[in-house]
Amino acid sequence: MQSKYHRIVAVSVTALLVFGSTVVAQPGSGALQQRIIKADLLKPQGRFSNVYDLCIGAGRASEGLRADWQQQLSFIKKELGFKYIRFHGLLNDEMQVYKENKEGQPAYNWQYVDKLYDFLLGIGIRPFVELGFMPPDLASGTKTVFWWKGNVTPPKSYEKWSDLVTALVKHWEERYGRPELEKWYFEIWNEPDLGGFFSGTQEEYFKLYQVSVAAIQSVSKTYRVGGPATARNGWISPFLKFCADNKVPLDFVSTHSYNTKSVLDEFGINKRRLVAKDYLPEAVKKVRRMIDSTIFKNTELHYTEFNSSPSSRDPIHDTHQNAAWLLTTLKHTGTVAHSMSYWTFTDIFEEAGPGMTSFHGGFGLLNLQGIPKPTFHAYKFMSELGKTELANTDSSSWICRNEKGIQVLFWNLYMPFNDTTTFDEIYFRKNIPAEEEGTVSISIDHVPNGKYSMSVYKVGYHFNDPYSAYLEMGAPANLSIKQEAELREISSGKPVEKKQITITNGKFESRYSVKKNDIIFIKLDRI
Repeated sequence: MQSKYHRIVAVSVTALLVFGSTVVAQPGSGALQQRIIKADLLKPQGRFSNVYDLCIGAGRASEGLRADWQQQLSFIKKELGFKYIRFHGLLNDEMQVYKENKEGQPAYNWQYVDKLYDFLLGIGIRPFVELGFMPPDLASGTKTVFWWKGNVTPPKSYEKWSDLVTALVKHWEERYGRPELEKWYFEIWNEPDLGGFFSGTQEEYFKLYQVSVAAIQSVSKTYRVGGPATARNGWISPFLKFCADNKVPLDFVSTHSYNTKSVLDEFGINKRRLVAKDYLPEAVKKVRRMIDSTIFKNTELHYTEFNSSPSSRDPIHDTHQNAAWLLTTLKHTGTVAHSMSYWTFTDIFEEAGPGMTSFHGGFGLLNLQGIPKPTFHAYKFMSELGKTELANTDSSSWICRNEKGIQVLFWNLYMPFNDTTTFDEIYFRKNIPAEEEGTVSISIDHVPNGKYSMSVYKVGYHFNDPYSAYLEMGAPANLSIKQEAELREISSGKPVEKKQITITNGKFESRYSVKKNDIIFIKLDRI
């Protein structure tokens, strides 16, 4: 199996390429043509955008008390360096933060919250606090969402809600200190524009936001507050108007978007299909323009959820195609947003109940057993790019530099849904061999002469692609220990080529054959 999944991908390295009148094809064109990516070490474009690694998502707070969840997050933090994490359910009944006695007097309990937050801060990752959902004893109704029954109704008493928020923030300040909390983000609720997540009206959400912000900043006006954390980029203009008209503090704007037209899929049963690859980047730019047309110009914009699909049972999340989609989305989003938070880091995620198989279309960068999916490796490659990006007109690549050398990351996204009758659940549950696309040539000028260690990594069909191997195993409902070990080895992230080269003419050149949705990462380290 090892040889099947780790073939060498380079056609030639440091060979002089003469293209003449060759037609240059952009990625995903479907034609077997040559694509040329050029850069000059003396022509930096600026600082490489790291909006991708500020924040990562997770399912709900109580999952964070599990040993396997904590082990996976520790691994993600070590490998990918995310700085914040956001999740639902901090105030859920299972966290036991709020109870009322027979007389209606509240009692607060921070034991589970402390255990979770102590762990997060202990591994160097801060909370991007999402305040929700409603503790049942404080709720105005019984409507819930998800298998774990998050209450989505407004508070029965805004005064008691304010007291709860104030007490919680004061507790955090006493436990962790004001300088620490000044680095946190406080976001009010989750997707209140969807009836499934908030049973109240837009006006009721605005009231909830105003009361919550006042409670947080009654502890310290230096604490960062924001919202509306909507789905589909919703309610941005009326929310900004409300904050401006009522002089309500707003330190950041947050919203969500996925690369499908439909959104909430509570039980993972809806049919999904990707839309155009520029759909999400254009949505981000539109929201940025909305913000900058108001008094909140230049306010931070955080996409606290994004992914290809909003269903936790969509098989695209397990595929190498998803990794190529991710890179395209982040490349074309650029620095328009302050952060883009991938939803989520792990398949330990139970909105529709626990995943029934090892690969079930979960959102995670890691599957239930902690096996890295292709999208994990896309993040890993980005994390190893140097801080200085070189000027480069290619639409699907980054070339960067640091004190060690040069890094090249390029990919070849192919959007499969020209046939509008084909859905993710059908297309991606099949083992689909990738078709040849052509060659990609790299040419970098003004590279210092000398010896270099060159490592080449790849994600694609049968390369760091445990899902295709899983399908070839027959998609077993339960992995054996041997099968799990095989899939972990397949997704080990080892280089497909490692060699020493010598630059003598101030130029690095190489050429690679590529298939649809291939991702190739080249590290050139000076010896």
